[in-house]
Amino acid sequence: MIKIIGLGEVGKLPMLQGRQPETTEAERISSGAFVTLSPERDGYIFCEKFSGDAAWERHPSGDELVQVVDGAAILYVVAEDGPLSYALSTARCKNLWHRFRAPDGVKLVTATPKPTEHDIYGHS
Repeated sequence: MIKIIGLGEVGKLPMLQGRQPETTEAERISSGAFVTLSPERDGYIFCEKFSGDAAWERHPSGDELVQVVDGAAILYVVAEDGPLSYALSTARCKNLWHRFRAPDGVKLVTATPKPTEHDIYGHS
């Protein structure tokens, strides 16, 4: 079956201002700024619009694909050779601790495998 996912709705999401690592998934969902677009293989396709800092996370069961739709973000990862950061446009993270920082706001679409492990206090 073919399912068409319209990303035009992404622009209509409200901005979750001042996201912090302690922001819970329930708070993200209730803000209206985080939506599930579709199930996908072993996870989901999500869309999110926020400013601030996300918690550290990783996905041990597969790759997370991330696409910036609008705005800008920095992707931080803890790789085998130490911490790295990238100006984000498109990324693929597999079982690496990573987080996003978007001080001025970003709209992301992700294909995220489950489960997701979180570390709100920072990963070293």
